[in-house]
Amino acid sequence: MAQDLVVSPDVLRRVHIGPAGWSYPDWEGIVYPKPKPRGFHALPFLAQLFDCVEVNSSFYATPSPRNTQRWIELVEDRPDFRFLAKLNQCFTHAPLLDAADHAWEHTSFREGIQPLIDSGKFKGLLLQFPVQFRATGSNCDRLARLLEDWQDVPCAVELRHNSWFIPKGTDWLAARGAGLLHIDLPAAKDHPPDNFRATSPLGYLRLHGRNSANWFKAGAGRDARYDYLYTSQELDQLTRKVVQMAETYEDVYVITNNHFEGQAIANAIEIQARLANDAPPAPASLIDRYPRLRSQAIPFGQRELF
Repeated sequence: MAQDLVVSPDVLRRVHIGPAGWSYPDWEGIVYPKPKPRGFHALPFLAQLFDCVEVNSSFYATPSPRNTQRWIELVEDRPDFRFLAKLNQCFTHAPLLDAADHAWEHTSFREGIQPLIDSGKFKGLLLQFPVQFRATGSNCDRLARLLEDWQDVPCAVELRHNSWFIPKGTDWLAARGAGLLHIDLPAAKDHPPDNFRATSPLGYLRLHGRNSANWFKAGAGRDARYDYLYTSQELDQLTRKVVQMAETYEDVYVITNNHFEGQAIANAIEIQARLANDAPPAPASLIDRYPRLRSQAIPFGQRELF
């Protein structure tokens, strides 16, 4: 662990850590209890560990207002808990919608997440694009349209092609108030640089893992691509990056997306421990699965949570 890393209370206050999503069957018995007790819900369980979560399911299906209102109620005893949400893939990964379909899909998605926005707990909308989304005129038009749709909420854009990271590209995003994500993923010649200028007050770091063997493998499934546990040395490096970001941005969200078998939760807790120089709580089952947590976290039941 980076023992020489001293983090000021002001920097620590700016950093928020949590996972991308919470509904993963392979987390049962590792992150979540198995069998689950009656009335168990993953969201308030995770809110005992983290102060934010990224809604991942919204990328695959538009959430209903009833569900998002329920999410708020589930964490109402955590006034500082925050949500980020991922824009549906029909806007970012599918062929460009015509005007009528775009308007309908936008209205539906807006209605779905409006309870989050109204709650005051909503801190950012994630617009994630694939690596094939280069900085071309038509793609700029597509992105500009989306940013116009969501100009009333903080937006962060995940762009995986380095053509966006030249001064002209970062200036274009900054002029529209869009945050540009820092992402950690397997290295490739077209991937973004490690450092670039801030384009908004919102700092956002997503950790996808570095499973190069499966990331670029045709036909590899989602679980295979995100099956990665960051090493202690890599976490030291990433924690230093988080501190540097917190010295630049007003708020920094660190979202772990290496979800397979709860590795995202393990690594998020390890980053917490490095930042706070203290042992955060962790499920005992998670510590059993990843024994190196024994020196960094305290199992549930040994102290009052938060």
